[in-house]
Amino acid sequence: MNPALRARLGRVGLNAAGIVVFLAAIFPVFWMVSTSFKSEADISSLELRPLPTEPTLEHFAGIFTEGVAGHSIWLYLGNSLIVALSTVVVGAVLALLASVAVARFKFRFRATFLVLLLIVQMVPAEALGISLFLMAKRAGLYNEILGLVVINVGLTLPFAIWMLRNFVAAVPRELEEAAAIDGATRFRTFWQVLFPLVAPGLVATSIFSFIAAWNEFFFALVLMQDDTKYTMPIALRYFFGRNTTDWGSIMAASTVMTIPVVIFFLLVQRRMVSGLVAGAVKG
Repeated sequence: MNPALRARLGRVGLNAAGIVVFLAAIFPVFWMVSTSFKSEADISSLELRPLPTEPTLEHFAGIFTEGVAGHSIWLYLGNSLIVALSTVVVGAVLALLASVAVARFKFRFRATFLVLLLIVQMVPAEALGISLFLMAKRAGLYNEILGLVVINVGLTLPFAIWMLRNFVAAVPRELEEAAAIDGATRFRTFWQVLFPLVAPGLVATSIFSFIAAWNEFFFALVLMQDDTKYTMPIALRYFFGRNTTDWGSIMAASTVMTIPVVIFFLLVQRRMVSGLVAGAVKG
């Protein structure tokens, strides 16, 4: 077979496989959004209807007026935003400082520290449930949103440090040395030289931390007993338990839950691209 034809067929095959994977991944999201706009007649129909014949907003109106799990959906969205954004901010600061330390400084047990980070990532979060529950109760963080933030930061921090460490290590030391020769202080070198080049990695880790904290279910279920402090995943669980036949409202609430994640990704994506361009120019 002609090598050029073989390469073309290989590209076609890879593109086809990518399209299949994309369709398989996007189909549940498409069905969720489509069902949230369907009328009860479309949902209960035995005929397969991918799109609503008569789109309606009654399910969205219901969850916003009647609430979810006994309270307004805005309350649960606010709780989830507090947890997710706090996890992103605190985790980003700690991960950035730790990644600079392990990438730029030599100290005893540095390799051991990095290996321990990997080991922590290998342990399932559910295996830590009892110990973290007892620690949170003794620290006075049981049934507190702050306790959920602390746990989420601890769960996302190892991965964030590992990812940011590679970004910091990729920045040439000569740039920092040149800034020091020009009279820049350590803080100015960090803020004006290193930080802009590491910013894309910081954005990438922030996306991971936000999604992980937003979707976190197990520890929110274990720690939160007050229904006014539920996050969206827990509120949806109770809402589903009380409305197992109201698929339109369930899908509408699930669609609303995905919107902040999409908005956050779109906002930080621009900064990630601009940071990559700035890093390329400054490099």
